[in-house]
Amino acid sequence: MRFILGVDEAGRGPLAGPVSVGVVAVPEGFSVEREFPGVRDSKKLSEKKREVLYEMLAARVVTGDVRFTVEFESAEVIDREGIATAVRRAVSRGVNALAPDAALVRLQLDGALRAPPEYAQETIIRGDELVPLISLASIAAKVERDRLMCALAKEHPQYGFEIHKGYGTKMHYEMLLEHGLSAIHRRSFIHLADKEK
Repeated sequence: MRFILGVDEAGRGPLAGPVSVGVVAVPEGFSVEREFPGVRDSKKLSEKKREVLYEMLAARVVTGDVRFTVEFESAEVIDREGIATAVRRAVSRGVNALAPDAALVRLQLDGALRAPPEYAQETIIRGDELVPLISLASIAAKVERDRLMCALAKEHPQYGFEIHKGYGTKMHYEMLLEHGLSAIHRRSFIHLADKEK
């Protein structure tokens, strides 16, 4: 049996926390739209709807016809190697985890994402809006990253990560000016001097 893999990332732009990459594998001929009603780009869904679709995805893993993984790269790696390298590493790990045999799969990736060259792949601009399988991967990446940021909020309660998930909101910058950087902040993304003016 041949499989199609959808790939998308979440958390490229935040000031804190990891970037995440979702990879979803389905058999050729599988209808994502039919099996996951309402699936679309994670950014265009409410948190509640994302959670519903994520739970549906997790349930399908139990039946064995759908598989997925979410891979993270930390703020430390992002600062040391750059966001593009961090995303590329997470994509490679996720694809390799679900498809060790490149001959049996075809990949659909969002935006500027690329998989290792041995895989047959197509990168689709606005793929998270246009291709339901990529949308499903974006939901997996977004939900797992949001859940992780809520967990990290308990370790760093002064920043409000459970509210803004690490993005550069006014509240987040205010907390940064008050408390400084935490261990999970992306130092290369933050310019506090600009916010103090």
